[in-house]
Amino acid sequence: MIKSTFSALQYRNFCFFWSGQCVSLMGTWMQRTALIWMAYSMTNSPFLVGLIGVCQFVPMFLFTLFAGVIVERHNKRKIILITQFLSMIQSIILTLLTYFGAVNYVHILILSTFLGIIQTFDMPARQSFLHEMVPKDSIMNAVSLNSAVVNLAKIVGPAVSGIVMVSMGLVYCFLLNSLSFFAVLIGLLLINVKSNNIKNIKDKNLIQEIKEGIVYIKNDEYLRFDTIFMAIICTFAMNMQVIVPVFTKEVLHMGGDVYTHLMSATGVGALFGAVFMSVRSKNGIKKSLFVFSMFMTSFVQAVMWFVSNYYIALLCVAIISFYNLAFMNMGNSIFQLKSKKEYKGRVMSVYAFLNQGSTPIGNFYAGSVMERFGGIWGFPSCGLISIVLLLLLFIFNKETINKWLYD
Repeated sequence: MIKSTFSALQYRNFCFFWSGQCVSLMGTWMQRTALIWMAYSMTNSPFLVGLIGVCQFVPMFLFTLFAGVIVERHNKRKIILITQFLSMIQSIILTLLTYFGAVNYVHILILSTFLGIIQTFDMPARQSFLHEMVPKDSIMNAVSLNSAVVNLAKIVGPAVSGIVMVSMGLVYCFLLNSLSFFAVLIGLLLINVKSNNIKNIKDKNLIQEIKEGIVYIKNDEYLRFDTIFMAIICTFAMNMQVIVPVFTKEVLHMGGDVYTHLMSATGVGALFGAVFMSVRSKNGIKKSLFVFSMFMTSFVQAVMWFVSNYYIALLCVAIISFYNLAFMNMGNSIFQLKSKKEYKGRVMSVYAFLNQGSTPIGNFYAGSVMERFGGIWGFPSCGLISIVLLLLLFIFNKETINKWLYD
């Protein structure tokens, strides 16, 4: 079982890629956790905290589909090297501004927007690059292992961030993230792959290729419903970063240390989800698990209205993250395995658009609700709207969804 759980690591290139991620993503989550807390402490406004997410993810909302076409036309490893280097520059600027006491809320918005532009190209390149590092029968395992390291980082990053914030200061969270990029850059330089899937189509423009990708997804039942479900859940049920700091302060009446504990709990739940999905990856796609996960994450968020105890809150956010991870892992696998090679970059750009590009809407929604009605409404408002939209979708498409589900 252990061998099958880590089967993708037998491939040298993926091993280098994965190892670099292990270090770099720890730093990413340290910076992300510290930045949100710094912004909330600076503004004391849930709406302005939500606006940071809007600025970071609006570029993905606007340009991800274009990025997918560009990724298909160029060497994916080189694209990732460039995006990771630029991400390091962004982190260095944030470190210097904080160190010299010059950072303000506007700087945070500008740097978040810059990072969003970088991630617009990084995510589709990263996702489609998996196919160049491992064979098709190991894709689900590679996706699961990638998810595992992301969510291990979500545990360790916030936990270490909390210690560093209290003992050394916010600036060191940003500095450690800047240094962590060397690991992923070295890993990418050690990778040696032949990029056989680069497109060179001179008689087509970007708009035409984007339209072809969208039509391809629309005409494929697997991909179409995957897209709709992900649009609902990614928009409304994945706003943890905006909700948790407000929930910590207004509902639990606690400070930065508890905030980082809750963020680590989201990582614990997601890591268990990633390990679970990695173990079951040999069984292939199971759409009933996909559907069950999206209803469970919505339901638990809805019942957070009744939660004001610290320990119950830790358990609930871990459960939410477990089902979020299972949902995203299965959705990613459907996109990876059910799309043709010639559409891979464009299909994964749609995945990136849904995963991150819809975040501005969700962050704006969650931040506005909490600004108007208080932090207690953060989780329930997101869970309830997700349930309503999913039920309406199932009611009006019952026969088609049943066919898709049991095909």
